[in-house]
Amino acid sequence: MTALVAILHAGLAAAWVGGMTYSLFVVQPKLKKYFGTREEEREHLTAVIASGNRYKVLALIAVIAATGVVLLLLDSDHWWIHAVKAALLLIATSIFWYVSWRHWPRRIFATPTERPPLQRQLLILATTMLTLASAAFALGVVAAQL
Repeated sequence: MTALVAILHAGLAAAWVGGMTYSLFVVQPKLKKYFGTREEEREHLTAVIASGNRYKVLALIAVIAATGVVLLLLDSDHWWIHAVKAALLLIATSIFWYVSWRHWPRRIFATPTERPPLQRQLLILATTMLTLASAAFALGVVAAQL
């Protein structure tokens, strides 16, 4: 049972980190290169790609959190690692909430002159979220070796 929960937990965490990494370092740069100066078209496609993903990501985070709690209940020897992972997940989720419900609507309705600072801010927020989720994933690997 523990192995199955651990596989689900680690697999979903890897999927989240992998998805963010692919978007940040592959998709976004390729869109920028492909569209070049056609900023409006790039923004439109970016919005189409992002549309409808909020609740899928929140469900993914919820299952990662729930399986983390189950793993803690099954083995609480290194509870502090779970606490640190939970804190990192909470911060990353807070950033995701901010991006989804505050930042993204502003970006969708931004004028062409308002858009560049919002794009830079999103890059910083996404990189921070990726760093936090990656650190939590790495801590999970460390915890499995203890």
